[in-house]
Amino acid sequence: MDQGHREGIVAERCALGFGLARALALGTCLIGCASAADEPATDPHAALPYARSVESFTPGASAGYNEDKLPTVVLGPPLGKGTGAGSLDVVSLGRGGEIVVGFGQRTIADGPGADFVVFENAFWPGDDATQVYAELGEVSVSDDGETWLSFACDTTGDAAGHFPGCAGFSPTLSYDPVELVPLEPERTGGDAFDLADVGLSHARFVKIRDLKTLDAAGISGGFDLDAVGIVNAE
Repeated sequence: MDQGHREGIVAERCALGFGLARALALGTCLIGCASAADEPATDPHAALPYARSVESFTPGASAGYNEDKLPTVVLGPPLGKGTGAGSLDVVSLGRGGEIVVGFGQRTIADGPGADFVVFENAFWPGDDATQVYAELGEVSVSDDGETWLSFACDTTGDAAGHFPGCAGFSPTLSYDPVELVPLEPERTGGDAFDLADVGLSHARFVKIRDLKTLDAAGISGGFDLDAVGIVNAE
């Protein structure tokens, strides 16, 4: 591939919301390249408080589901289906894979209660919350994209279907994302996080890392990210 063609592809991928190294190598990308937030709003969800760019994606083993739809598949609101079925509008991180998303001009602020929500496609087989189909992820936040603080994640759980501090165990509920602003985690579902728990007042980036947990059959394709939404925004 000649240099001019390569540079054209890099520019195109950056404009779609990828960081530079991701655009170059489709492996890991850097924070700071052009993002969806830098482009004119062209969709009805552009003004809503959800992730606006994929800053990096480092796939793990068994990743690949919907990778060709990045970054748009994880931008904007989730497509929740309730407790009985998980959305397929996700990207699989693979075992040990990770992704970093940004929010354009918005910043997550530490306010009352939960400050942001991570949406995966967890569901309850047989509508039994204690048997939740969960693929857990560790969540970290950063205000500069360099220094990260991680939420303590209890992968053992409480035997009632809860894994405190983790993402990937609370089903996403069906709701109207246009009407429900600001977000209310009890109505949206998903896993809510409070910046106060890691001692941070503001965050511009959220990172999710798959923890290689196994499902009831002893397998896992990795954390499946649907969306990340801000509850308290600046």
